[in-house]
Amino acid sequence: MTREEVFTKVANVIANHFEVDPNQVTDATSIKDDLNADSISVMEFVLELEEEFGTEISDEDAEQIQTVGAAVDYIATHLA
Repeated sequence: MTREEVFTKVANVIANHFEVDPNQVTDATSIKDDLNADSISVMEFVLELEEEFGTEISDEDAEQIQTVGAAVDYIATHLA
């Protein structure tokens, strides 16, 4: 799966979870600041990503993911 394909899927998960237009989502979008995500919302988002991509994201790694680009890079790396 290419990074672009991963980005599209992540953007769609974000659009559904945070009720935003997927076209407004960029690599630089901050999950906490731009999407107004609290800690519970972030954990739910991480669970949705795990389900969507069939991968596991540790709590330590999830805490490091601050932007959409970081989430995409993490998933792309761990799917390879």
